[in-house]
Amino acid sequence: MIMTSRSTKEVLRPPPPAHGWPRQRIIGYALVSLWIVVFIGLIAYLVSAWKPDMFWRYAPSYVSGVWVTLKLVGLSVVIGAVLSVPIAYARTSRNPFIAALAYAYVYFFRGTPLLAQAFLIYYGFGSFRAQFEAVGLWFFFRDAFNCALFAFSLNTAAYQAEILRGAIASVPKGQWEGANSLGLPRLITLRKIILPQALIVALRPYGNELILMIKGSAIVAIITVYDLMGVTRLVYSRTFDFQSYLWAAIIYLLIVETLRHAVEWIEKRITRHLKR
Repeated sequence: MIMTSRSTKEVLRPPPPAHGWPRQRIIGYALVSLWIVVFIGLIAYLVSAWKPDMFWRYAPSYVSGVWVTLKLVGLSVVIGAVLSVPIAYARTSRNPFIAALAYAYVYFFRGTPLLAQAFLIYYGFGSFRAQFEAVGLWFFFRDAFNCALFAFSLNTAAYQAEILRGAIASVPKGQWEGANSLGLPRLITLRKIILPQALIVALRPYGNELILMIKGSAIVAIITVYDLMGVTRLVYSRTFDFQSYLWAAIIYLLIVETLRHAVEWIEKRITRHLKR
């Protein structure tokens, strides 16, 4: 018994503290120092290569590009959120035909690049101009911004539907059973009981999707939409100064960081009752 207790004490003894600088710490400090040097070098370059005349000449264009980017992403996210509710509901439907249609929609738009979808709509729909004119829809699809809005809305609807479906699935089944025992219809249960709880879980993924849409919106410059990246390409084509792209990168970073902090603030506000 004495030997057993002694061996147990030896096994449970904590390991001695590490001395010196292990390899992981050295690599970590080296990488952090490298990024600090790169950041300082970038700031030094911007200060030394600062061109006030160029800035004031193209600043209104950048402001216009930011407005187009925010409008495109904001409208597409709102439209996608509206579309995602019936799609998510169809994904959980007991009808195999409806569930299969919703699955095919989500599978296609999540499995293909957003750029390819924008090209299919912008260039592909132009091949059916006569048909769209016959039904009175060509006025919408002849505009590059509207084509980008249509593609972005369909794409984000697929992602938001999966986010919402996963959040709904995270709600305990007892909530459904309790509502069913009270005789509440399924739609009212979903709207009044399940969705408020699911949206708390889905808030962070929704924020990530919004940030990804902001960064992904740069592709619309290829289909002649003068968003932030479209304006940046135009400025570079006139000045051949890659500082214009640095400005765009900083603006995108500021937008993303603002959205990230906004999502964190909202999450703290709506989850106050969960913290003890």
